[in-house]
Amino acid sequence: MKYPIPLLAIIALFGFQKKKPEYIEIPQKAPLAQQQNHDGKELMEKHCYNCHGPSASEDNGRIAPPMVAIKARYIDKGGYNKIEFIKHVTDFVKNPTKEKALMRGAVNKHGLMPKQDFPKGSVEKIAQFMFDYQIEEPVWFKSHWESHGNPNWMQSGQKYTAVVIKKNYSDIGLEYALETKKVLGKNLMGTIQKKGTIAALDFCNVQAMPLTDSMAVKYNATIKRVSDKNRNPKNKANVVELKYIAQFKKQTAKKEEIKPVVIEKGNKVKFYYPIETNTMCLQCHGKEIKQEVTSQILKLYPKDMAVGYNESEVRGIWSITFNKK
Repeated sequence: MKYPIPLLAIIALFGFQKKKPEYIEIPQKAPLAQQQNHDGKELMEKHCYNCHGPSASEDNGRIAPPMVAIKARYIDKGGYNKIEFIKHVTDFVKNPTKEKALMRGAVNKHGLMPKQDFPKGSVEKIAQFMFDYQIEEPVWFKSHWESHGNPNWMQSGQKYTAVVIKKNYSDIGLEYALETKKVLGKNLMGTIQKKGTIAALDFCNVQAMPLTDSMAVKYNATIKRVSDKNRNPKNKANVVELKYIAQFKKQTAKKEEIKPVVIEKGNKVKFYYPIETNTMCLQCHGKEIKQEVTSQILKLYPKDMAVGYNESEVRGIWSITFNKK
């Protein structure tokens, strides 16, 4: 199955050196707990950090500018007030175009952001949170920003203080799904940017399942991406999974709020959550696919069924099983 999300390199420092953090975290999170966050913070981490997260290095593995760069360009350099900032971000995300973009260098380097649907009101909440509060920034960002003619960088906004609460099983399952999606997405988008769509197909064919399995090992869980119209036969949904795919499709068609399905059975937890298409997905899963891409798909997957989608449609689900904690 799809979903952008490529290559992980973990750099470890041995000996007596401490590993340096890759970004400035505000505030620090506790293990197996989550912050009682401002809605905008949770939404930003859920929907934006797959591509715009603070942890990737400046050059290696980064597929989009960090969120703090967007904030710096529009608020600290551009002088946008809160109303202007929320409106501009919302308008751009709903229909990204090069003409609307202020960050032309980022667009040239990483490509234009794919169009995708977000829950109603979520982009506004994200922009509001970015304006009002300090957000995580990569450790390299200050020197990068100042080297581009912006001296004495100091992020605007107040520090955010959150109450720590214990995660429920829905939160845990969603974390596993989104972190796996992030890994797959980064690698996939990076491959598309550097080598093109054909190479991305080869990447998915060879690396998607091993990367997913590596995340399953990390979380001591079973993590699957399954579909009713699978590309890889190993991603074929079973009877139970088909039921939830149909359920999520109906909810999406009615534009209802989508919530994970969590089922507790003995000492195990079953978690189901939809995988939706965006414009980038349609290069290989849409209705108008280039002939050379179609040829490569059929070469790799002779019985492929994973085509014919529009934007923001359910293409499958995350099916995750983990032990109760």
